[in-house]
Amino acid sequence: TIRRPCKPPSQESPSINILLDDIVLTHSLFLPTEKFLQELHQYFVWAGGMEGPEGLGRKQACLAMLLHFLDTYQGLLQEEEGAGCIIKDLYLLIMKDESLYQDLREDTLRLHQLVETVELKIPEESQPPSKQVKPLFRHFRRIDSCLQTRVAFRGSDEIFCRVYMPDHSYVTIRSRLSASVQDILGSVTEKLQYSEEPAGREDSLILVAVASSGEKVLLQPHEDCVFTTLGINSHLFACTRDGYEALVPLPEEIQVSPGDTEIHRVEPEDVANHLTAFHWELFRCVHELEFVDYVFHGERGRRETANLELLLQRCSEVTHWVATEVLLCEAPGKRAQLLKKFIKIAAICKQNQDLLSFYAVVMGLDNAAVSRLRLTWEKLPGKFKNLFRKFENLTDPCRNHKSYREVISKMKPPVIPFVPLVLKDLTFLHEGSKTFVDGLVNIEKLHSVAEKVRTIRRYRSRPLCLDMEASPHHLQTKAYVRQFQVIDNQNLLFELSYKLEANSQ
Repeated sequence: TIRRPCKPPSQESPSINILLDDIVLTHSLFLPTEKFLQELHQYFVWAGGMEGPEGLGRKQACLAMLLHFLDTYQGLLQEEEGAGCIIKDLYLLIMKDESLYQDLREDTLRLHQLVETVELKIPEESQPPSKQVKPLFRHFRRIDSCLQTRVAFRGSDEIFCRVYMPDHSYVTIRSRLSASVQDILGSVTEKLQYSEEPAGREDSLILVAVASSGEKVLLQPHEDCVFTTLGINSHLFACTRDGYEALVPLPEEIQVSPGDTEIHRVEPEDVANHLTAFHWELFRCVHELEFVDYVFHGERGRRETANLELLLQRCSEVTHWVATEVLLCEAPGKRAQLLKKFIKIAAICKQNQDLLSFYAVVMGLDNAAVSRLRLTWEKLPGKFKNLFRKFENLTDPCRNHKSYREVISKMKPPVIPFVPLVLKDLTFLHEGSKTFVDGLVNIEKLHSVAEKVRTIRRYRSRPLCLDMEASPHHLQTKAYVRQFQVIDNQNLLFELSYKLEANSQ
């Protein structure tokens, strides 16, 4: 039961379309998808026993709700076996009464098209052909993979992944993105031709995530979707329990080779435009319901937030890339030029309405290991110092990010927002009000959450158009931007910083 808020008569209640959208976007807060569809199915059957306009009106309401549901969920339904069966049954019931909906001919046609195009996962039907294995961000660092247009990941997608041994040898396994730790270890065991042993045995394998800093996290057998939650330079290691303490990061991730890198050879306009283009691809891959599932820990859990997690990982990667490039530049003059270049990149990203890249670059320059380089910052022209101060004011979290909110409110689509702030807002809505009040669903909360999700929808309502030529130089810059080599170990970044300027405050 939904609790409607009491409002003064002067305030208009939301339109039916908005109310439908609110329920479809947020029903998982109070009712699992399969149960939601079962209720809709039962309601349609119940309406079938009613005569006259009232019964017909209720059936038409079911049709409107199902249309909106299918239009919103689309590709996500291929992960929902039970939901697929219910939708198929409900569709057949509706089409059986098609003659009753003469005034809704366009809606029934739209329903037919949606059911045909949406991949419904029906257990009893034949299995679909094997899917193409997709590369994740940092697997193999293959140029051909990183140049491909990004497509959305689903939990059932198969990926390649390297799992390392204590001696840094590795096996490459093929796994579902949503695979559990137990499944991953099963694949590793098969590759290594280990004999199957009970989980409690001392010589059975465990799975450990090892960060470049040396930090280790023992993953539990029931955990799933671990691939997209790894840190930037973290890797999976399989070892026996007595080998846990001896695990160390891969050597290539803690070796540093200062010198001129690609950033010194590319134009800031090219880098900024490629950042925007790539982040738009990643942003477009995130289904709007991933924002709800990520914050509210919905029924799909991490199984269907992979694209959002990859986008968040990329934001962190860009931040560390900026710090890494500055701190690997040993010549003070070149280092100051690099600061200037990054400020230009941030300015162009802001002009492109790519606030995700803008924020990430500014935060990289604000990294304590970079901001302490007083002698380097002093070499920066006054114009760029002033511009960077303005950028810092824009990213200042004071008064609930007032400056940022004022800027983004004036932007028209397409816009790439600073996604972590969207999640912060949703978290505030979640923790600031109850989902149920006196046993009834709090529709005010549902509407507020849905409004935030509709903001994402508006940001993506128009295509991104950037003027970028396809030349060999263009492809080289594109490859560079899509596979940064970064140091994400803050201690190592500080070591580099103190080597450059030991006495800076």
